[in-house]
This record gives sequence, structure tokens and C-alpha cells, in this order.
Amino acid sequence: MSDTVEFAEGGLRLDLGRVARLTLCRPAARNAISFAMWNGLREAMAYISNTVTIRVLIVTGKGNKAFSAGANITEFPKTYETAAASATYNEAVHRAQAALAELSIPTIAEVRGVCFGGGCGLAMHCDLRFVSETALFAITPSRLGLAYPFEETARLVSLVGPARSKDILMSARVIKAQEALAIGLVNRVMPESDLGKSVLDYAVGLASLSRSSIQIAKQTVEAITHGEKSASTQLKSAIESTFSGPDFSEGYAAFIEKRVPKFE
Repeated sequence: MSDTVEFAEGGLRLDLGRVARLTLCRPAARNAISFAMWNGLREAMAYISNTVTIRVLIVTGKGNKAFSAGANITEFPKTYETAAASATYNEAVHRAQAALAELSIPTIAEVRGVCFGGGCGLAMHCDLRFVSETALFAITPSRLGLAYPFEETARLVSLVGPARSKDILMSARVIKAQEALAIGLVNRVMPESDLGKSVLDYAVGLASLSRSSIQIAKQTVEAITHGEKSASTQLKSAIESTFSGPDFSEGYAAFIEKRVPKFE
């Protein structure tokens, strides 16, 4: 099997491994995301979901200038030509971002440079965002006379709160990395030279931990974020099952034996 899989005619490259890396590959266009790439993103998520050897996914943009400048504006005359075309395009964006958010494995956005519009939305749908000091964020529908979708707005509110969300959406202003960290939009800021290694080291660490513990932690936080006041029957069962599961047996044995656990 090849170590690399491409989607959207090379617009997306998935490097396989225990820690996989999905790269937006349009650096000449600041990795702007085309309609084909949004559909390709959903295909990539399905591929990852069906590849059990992948334990962590890193999402990034090719080059140092941009994670992604957002939607491919050159396609706007076609994608927004009619109400039906607009609905089709918006549905493709929503389904791609939802598929990323719904992955059972941890996802990390590795962000350099510009992260605007749909690119920012993509990063927000990752579990974590590790960024370089050069990273810049903006959500800009108010510059175009558009409205940011409800689901994506909900994601923003869950990260930075309602007041800051209003500021970001209404002003369309550019937010530098340190402010993004201060308001909760990103998790870590580091020098450009350290970013790649730091993200990989963190991802490798996640990949060595209990898959079931991480999956359930992700599901639980998502449920709380969506307003659930208590665990669903399915989630409660999953939580309780860990106490009799193989990962707990291995983790407990490793603790007693003073060794590093080896989870499957």
C-alpha cells in the first residue's frame, strides 16, 4: 500500500502512518480550498475512519505562508451563481467540516501564516490548534456581505465565547497568534522553527496512549459542548466499559509494575 493518498486531484495529500498528516496543497493560492477540495476532505475523512492503524491526524497547509486563505474566491461566480448552487457549495463545506469534527481519533491543526475564512473554520473543527508565531486568523463574511453559517458560528462560540465571537465576526479583523491564544482560539503558540517537531512529538505521545480513553474523552467533551446535561445511554455504557476493558487491565498492570503501558 502506498504511504501517500491524494484527493481532489492532488489538492489534498494524506501521508499515512500511526500519526497521519493531511496537507492542503495549493501554496500558490495560499492553500485556498476549492469546491473539489471540500468534497475531497470528506472523502479523506472516510478513508481515515476506515484505516484503523491511524491513531492521530495532523492537518496543515503546504508551505510557510498559509494554512489556508479560505474559500477559493475564483470559483465564486460559479459556486454562488444561483441559490441552488450556493446551497450545494455550503453543504459541501459543512459536511467536510463535520466529518473532520466527528473523527474518533484526535486531530491537530498545525497552523503557519494566514488562516482565514474557511481555513479558520477547518482549523476550528480540529480538536487542537498548535500555531506558529506567524499565524494570523480572521473570519471575513462581513467584508463580502455574507453570513457565517450557524454550525461554524456555534463552533467559534464554543471556543471563545459569545462576546468575542461577535467581535471576530462583526469586525472581520485579523487576529495575531498571541491574541488567538489569549482568547482560547488556539491551544499553543511557538516559534516557526519549533512547530513541526512539537506537533509531531505531541501527536506521537497521543498515539501511545489508550485509544478508548481518548475516544471517550473526545465524545464526552463534544456532548457537553453541544449542551448535553448528562451522558447518553450509549456514552454512559462506553465510559463504564473502560473499567473492565483491556486498556485498563494493561494500564493498571503497567502502573503496578512501574513500566510504560503498551496499548493496542
